[in-house]
Amino acid sequence: MDNGSRNAAIAAAIFVIGFGSVFYFMPTIMLAVGEYSPAAAGVIAVAFVAAFFLILWLRARSQRGG
Repeated sequence: MDNGSRNAAIAAAIFVIGFGSVFYFMPTIMLAVGEYSPAAAGVIAVAFVAAFFLILWLRARSQRGG
């Protein structure tokens, strides 16, 4: 495995573990924040989904070179 493939595999593992753990705890987070404000819970859910796609978009953009 060359250095580029190794770095890509490490980045993918970090991405999957990071978002997977947040996704796993999302119901708990939503219920906790929802007790304070249902609107804030909705904003957190939308922000999580937006962050997921933003990171994928930034990665694709960096792979294209600009």
